[in-house]
Amino acid sequence: MVLEYFDKLSEPLPEEDLAKLVDDFARAIVRRGLEAPAIMFLEMNKPLSYIAGQGVIVATPLIAPLVGADRMGRFSRFLQSPDNIERLIQRIEELVEEKKERANNNDESGSAESQT
Repeated sequence: MVLEYFDKLSEPLPEEDLAKLVDDFARAIVRRGLEAPAIMFLEMNKPLSYIAGQGVIVATPLIAPLVGADRMGRFSRFLQSPDNIERLIQRIEELVEEKKERANNNDESGSAESQT
């Protein structure tokens, strides 16, 4: 049972799980307005992502009772690839652009209403 859990940690995340995880992380970061510090932190620590993933595995017995072993496993598998970190950075940047476009559209519609 325990060995099966640790065997799964070496497998990459399925694409649909990875996409949902990236989107959830990115939306949480943008919602809190932490885009710039998050991107800077992720870029600086991208080379260490594998080590961070291993650190999550080490911390799993302590943290899993609070957040669940499955979530810890997915997070560890996510961190083990620098490509996943790059994907998260790109998704954050996409959401920031969408946010700016919405703000520009709201400004344009607001100024059009004030002119009439």
